[in-house]
Amino acid sequence: MKKYTAELVGTFVLVFGGVGSAVLAGGKIGYLGVAFAFGLSLLAMVYTIGPISGCHINPAVTFGMLVSKKIGAKDALGYMIAQVIGAVIASALILYVASNAAGTPNPIASGLGANGYGEHSPGLYSMGAAMLVEIVLTMFLVLTVLGSTDLKAPVGFAGLAIGLVLTLIHLVGIPITNTSVNPARSIGPAIFVGGWALQQLWLFIVAPLAGATLAAVVYGAMRIPGETITPREAERALKSEQAERLQRAAAGK
Repeated sequence: MKKYTAELVGTFVLVFGGVGSAVLAGGKIGYLGVAFAFGLSLLAMVYTIGPISGCHINPAVTFGMLVSKKIGAKDALGYMIAQVIGAVIASALILYVASNAAGTPNPIASGLGANGYGEHSPGLYSMGAAMLVEIVLTMFLVLTVLGSTDLKAPVGFAGLAIGLVLTLIHLVGIPITNTSVNPARSIGPAIFVGGWALQQLWLFIVAPLAGATLAAVVYGAMRIPGETITPREAERALKSEQAERLQRAAAGK
């Protein structure tokens, strides 16, 4: 249960920090600021909840782990449910805050940071362009998660790699779709915006899952065979480091 709670909390932080920055401060910080808000939120959560759940906080990442056989189907379903709940709660709070600012546009009418294509794309990009970009960018993210949490990867740097690649992904994707690469992040705002957001939501579920599958296949094809570990194991301190911390704590008593 703790790992599901961690996924709920982590997704809440990602959506409140990322989507919140776009809705509440986007006019002041611009695309670059929003991109960093998403990346920094994810980076912080990798080191905060990574040792508990592996810090997927994204159904696409969880699906990529499932395809790569790094998580079981039961846990994957529990993770995804927790992630969507966290995103919905964060979106509700963002809506409440945005609705209580005098003289500002209706946040629902403004889209509440929802993902879209066509006339609802920031740059008016087509459905085909949105689909392609979401698949490719999700592949970037899941490929980075798989590689940086591999047994052979440098210890302690997964959070930096994953947080930075999410920043890069948003720099590319915001003008096209507002950047999803995360079905939970898309579901949260869409539920409150309704209408067009719900009608276009399918793309932001299908494309990230397709990108995650592609990443798992690509990484499986190029990975050097050997023992595998889960992201949760990779993001924990080494046993030697844990023992050292315990010794220091005992010595300080």
